[in-house]
Amino acid sequence: MTAPGCGPGRTSAGCGRATARFPAPGDNEAVTSPDPLAPSLPSPLQEIRDDRFRRRGLRLLLKRDDLIHPDLIGNKWRKLVPNIAAADGRALVTFGGAYSNHLRATAAAGRLLGLATTGVVRGQELADRPLNPSLARCAADGMRLHFIDRSTYRRKTEPDTLAGILRAAGAAGAYVVPEGGSNAEAVRGCRALGAELRGHADVVAVACGTGGTLAGLAAGLAAGQRALGIPVLKGGFLEADVQALQERAFGARGGTWSLDDRFHCGGYARTTPDLDAFARDFEQRHGLPVERLYVAKLLHGLVTLAEEGAFARGTTIAAVVTGRPFPESPDSRIPER
Repeated sequence: MTAPGCGPGRTSAGCGRATARFPAPGDNEAVTSPDPLAPSLPSPLQEIRDDRFRRRGLRLLLKRDDLIHPDLIGNKWRKLVPNIAAADGRALVTFGGAYSNHLRATAAAGRLLGLATTGVVRGQELADRPLNPSLARCAADGMRLHFIDRSTYRRKTEPDTLAGILRAAGAAGAYVVPEGGSNAEAVRGCRALGAELRGHADVVAVACGTGGTLAGLAAGLAAGQRALGIPVLKGGFLEADVQALQERAFGARGGTWSLDDRFHCGGYARTTPDLDAFARDFEQRHGLPVERLYVAKLLHGLVTLAEEGAFARGTTIAAVVTGRPFPESPDSRIPER
């Protein structure tokens, strides 16, 4: 079932081409965007004076990717802009759950550029319910929402299944951006994040959903630096996915990176009272809003690892802030899956 979300002057996915044009895709260092998507780069590094790190001889920096762009926040800008370049003016179709940051960013890009967008949403049962705040934002930005059952959604990368989804969504001619925006274009775009951090940290940590940001970040770091991924989904599948993304983007595994799967709190969009208390405490200590679904899990993981002695004294750790709180994000009582 498709829910129309097109605003004035918009066309449905696959019907017509926008006039916006982008440079050819490639390394993010070479990708520039027209004014609607103009970023503030490099994103700033902010030192955080936190006794939980300082007393162990550690230094904590925040890489404030949440300040890159007001609508395409953090890694969403780094992953989407190369894909928009590759789309070459075609409508966009992408995938996500009911609270997907990626869907909101794609819808915002469509609004800013006059591109038609379609969001394929996991969960046919949601089609007959009022839109939650996240999906309502997508619709307000002109995205057409197409809901599918969860079994079909799990098979969306199979060619025949994907073709059927696109036909049903009226998006057969659209450029497909994968779930989370993670593909070879996105990984090459995220390599610039690593390049921006050369010489600034020994360990660079990032929360991971689909793994594209980690894959590019690790490839962009200098020799002697390492990347640490904190998955926000359970399942233990990300190592293979990250390696596959690097192989598609660069031809081989690149950089030094690892994953710690202990901090997902039950899965995507799941939180716990302890995690929420940790995030509130961090906000009060440092006066910074903490996004709960990715950033809180990352910071909680780093504090735990510091307490476990995982980092040698003298280590500088940079935590990538990939997003900021959505005003009505779900809490622990509203699981996304």
